[in-house]
Amino acid sequence: MPIMMDADALAVFMKDVFKQVADDFAIDHVSETDLTTRLLVGERHLRPGGTISGPSIFALADVSAYLMTLARIGPKALAVTTNCSIDFMRKPAAGVDLIARTRLLKLGKLLSVCDVLVFSDGMDTPVARASLTYAIPPK
Repeated sequence: MPIMMDADALAVFMKDVFKQVADDFAIDHVSETDLTTRLLVGERHLRPGGTISGPSIFALADVSAYLMTLARIGPKALAVTTNCSIDFMRKPAAGVDLIARTRLLKLGKLLSVCDVLVFSDGMDTPVARASLTYAIPPK
């Protein structure tokens, strides 16, 4: 199955459907099996001590798996997270964006399974790893 939505279409969809968070994210790359997104880190993403908060890292992983799924199935706003496991492995660098490299592991009729590695921009080692499953709404 080819890509149904490219980076521009995904960005427009986010602004239409999730305007409350759309401006927090940028889509750098989309293909049939992988997607690269960016959390545009601002003051609201920081926790005490100046590091990026866990919920912000989770949001990037979750949005990335959602967008990877939509890239393949088209604009289905009601695709929902059914499972997530996330490992926070190291402290993110201060003051830089986070980059999520998402890989589509399986796309079925009812479920999409993705693996997401999250990096501080410029770092070679991931700060977090997540595995997410999305339920695809029936046709």
